[in-house]
Amino acid sequence: MNRPAILITTAALALSALAPVTVASPVAAAVTAPAPASSGSITGAEPAAGHRHPSVLSVGGAGAYRIGTSLAALSAAGRIDWVAPGCGGVVHAGATGSWAGVILLAFRDGLLVEVGTATVPPRSPAGASVGMSFAELEEIYGPRGALIRNDAGDAEAYLVRVGSRVELFTGHPIRAGVGYFQVGPADFVERNFRQRPSC
Repeated sequence: MNRPAILITTAALALSALAPVTVASPVAAAVTAPAPASSGSITGAEPAAGHRHPSVLSVGGAGAYRIGTSLAALSAAGRIDWVAPGCGGVVHAGATGSWAGVILLAFRDGLLVEVGTATVPPRSPAGASVGMSFAELEEIYGPRGALIRNDAGDAEAYLVRVGSRVELFTGHPIRAGVGYFQVGPADFVERNFRQRPSC
């Protein structure tokens, strides 16, 4: 391993946590206002005062990053930092503001279909997060969730269905437990895990 690169990366991450928070304009504030809570999900609301920490990632999305929102609308509002084309017309993107470096986004046909994180916070509305064991997830969700395997049988994940959407907790590449937490429509998030696109 390249030890200086690791030290520089660690220092950069530590310094980024100390960066001052800027106040958004009224237009940006309107875009970031959390949507009203709907039955079965909690919005990604952030504290109204003080330093804002992303806290909740639900099947509805996180903060301004709501499942079904268009890439064009988020870009126009200054909510997209970078984009990268993926397989089958899927576009991956990075968030800005307090969600920068916290969530990754995936768009299909120009609409947000997946929000994922490898950090804590955010947590699910039930309190589940990256770093937990699958046994801890079973304690939290009980019969609402299930441990599943992909079609190839070489990976497992913990799946929670909420209507046509899912919370999916996948394994960590180095240690036991959850390394990535993602939400979105089952026909995208769950299907991608089960079928593992080859491209």
